[in-house]
Amino acid sequence: TFPKRPTEVSNQATLTQMAATLKPYLNAVRCTLEAAMCLENFYSQRVERHLKPEVEVRSSKEVLFTPLEISRNDREKVLIEGSINSLRMSIAIKQADDIEKILCHKFMRFMMMRAENFLILRRKPIPGYDISFLITNYHTETMYKHKLIDYIIEFMTEIDKEISEMKLALNARARISATEFLKNLTPTKEPEPVESE
Repeated sequence: TFPKRPTEVSNQATLTQMAATLKPYLNAVRCTLEAAMCLENFYSQRVERHLKPEVEVRSSKEVLFTPLEISRNDREKVLIEGSINSLRMSIAIKQADDIEKILCHKFMRFMMMRAENFLILRRKPIPGYDISFLITNYHTETMYKHKLIDYIIEFMTEIDKEISEMKLALNARARISATEFLKNLTPTKEPEPVESE
């Protein structure tokens, strides 16, 4: 294996430090999801044999739980809305500047267009958040609950890394492009004529 470049080492150190500071936040999200993901089959109280996620239709207030927001800072937070047969989780991803906003928007749009492949991913996020997951009692009956939670926690961990790496790659490409472009603009000195004796 080749030795790593100093920039790669510093980038990995930054990502490791970011993961360490993210741990208490992710632990709080994990504990809340474990408590909220106690879902059961529940038919509508308004329409006979009508089975819909109560967290979405909101037809009966008595089967809705109090929404809980877990916030790491102003730009990074999670909203967990529970009900008797479904759970909706919305994530606001950290976006420090305009480049991260564009990258996050494009990446989330790419994923939400393929929501059927992710099963629990919602096609449209809740206003004020970047991406939303919808987990119903069907998902908890056909899948392992701890695996669902692990998937969401891993997604939250990896999405920060992905956006940071995409931003670094974009800056590197922009630097190379700017260097090549400016090379063509700099005037080249013509060689001075050599006087013959």
